[in-house]
Amino acid sequence: MFKNFFLVFTYFLLYSQFSTAQLRYDTPDSVGLDSSYINVKVDSIMTLGIREQAFPGAQLLVAKKGNIIFHKAYGYHTFDSIQKVGLDNIYDFASVTKITGPLPVLMKLYDEGKLDLDAPFSRYWKPWKHRKDKKGITLRELLAHQSGLQPYIVFLNEVLKKGKLKRRFVRTVSSKRFSKQAYANIYINNHFKKKVFRKIKRSKVSDDKIYKYSGLASLIYPQLIENITGESYTTYLQKNFFQPLGCETLGYLPTLKGFNNAIVPTEYDSIFRKTLTKGWVHDENAALLGGVSGNAGLFGTAKDLAILMQMYMQKGTYNGKQYIKETTLNEFTKIQYPDNNNRRGLGFDKPLIGNDTLSIKEAYPAPEVSPESFGHAGFTGTFVWADPENDMVFIFLSNRVYPTRTHRNIYNLNIRPALQQVFYIASKRQN
Repeated sequence: MFKNFFLVFTYFLLYSQFSTAQLRYDTPDSVGLDSSYINVKVDSIMTLGIREQAFPGAQLLVAKKGNIIFHKAYGYHTFDSIQKVGLDNIYDFASVTKITGPLPVLMKLYDEGKLDLDAPFSRYWKPWKHRKDKKGITLRELLAHQSGLQPYIVFLNEVLKKGKLKRRFVRTVSSKRFSKQAYANIYINNHFKKKVFRKIKRSKVSDDKIYKYSGLASLIYPQLIENITGESYTTYLQKNFFQPLGCETLGYLPTLKGFNNAIVPTEYDSIFRKTLTKGWVHDENAALLGGVSGNAGLFGTAKDLAILMQMYMQKGTYNGKQYIKETTLNEFTKIQYPDNNNRRGLGFDKPLIGNDTLSIKEAYPAPEVSPESFGHAGFTGTFVWADPENDMVFIFLSNRVYPTRTHRNIYNLNIRPALQQVFYIASKRQN
């Protein structure tokens, strides 16, 4: 009996150490995957994507059982084939920001009892208190996209008149009133944020409580976080998450930080910035908020992004430090409204309901992922996914919007689900 107890205790200690360890590099074979199969299949899919102009270049990082077992770069920053994609390149995360920027802070505030998921959001966001259609919306509904809010508002329409930027909102030189920078020589009126909040407050809400993806609440979360914590949103995020995790490149406004890492460009913007967007957020709404927003604006490397996702997958713990409670991660990563055919968790995306019965063309993401898995995709061609049941983190970074967002072969060719599927099939081949 003592011997059995000792074995169980030893296993517990080993598991505890493993589950909180830092990511380290190893080979697919070290975790029972077929290296040759993975390399051949991934190279083939990436080559197809570049040839069909799904993206000029991309990189893929996969971690399994605490090991980074695959990390390769493909192609170039642009189709002129001048600068190769490097493993330490910095990417615009686009909507992946939603689960890597405001969401960890919202989870922490929920941990601390400072946010109630089922109380009216207007308790914390006073402008909604007297709006009949918004005063009863809960944070749970907002995070699960079950609130009825409209999907998007194009705030760029507010600053453009006949194709020209209004001086009331945009200047080419910074000043005390225009200190929010959207791009080189583009500065936004500091009060434009109030206009954004006002238009969201007055926006229509659907009477039907059904799944409708909306990015509007994410524009509010950074200010909400500042109101609750009394600290700058970016400072709080860096201090409580990115710095202690060792995620050196994760953050907003990378151009202002002097990184040696190359930053991958996104789209050639012919309307607002009139140049190739590089080092500044692609999303126009985030740009008009000075590049710091909850819907977009985070940049970083694949490795740093993998660390954050590994922390989520390890139930809020990484390298011996607990960042978020396990019960909180369990709550946020589960489907909230399955009876409404809404697959979403709280902030996190989830597999389609019944995903394992679908073909690779119909599934989202790969059919083989577990129902417990979670992640998010980004408009610029980014995708992150964590699968606790299979102990796997999948990071795909690309700039599929280069040179324009009309390039949609990343979807037409099922690039990301096909790549993800490789690592599940490689596991089966070894079993």
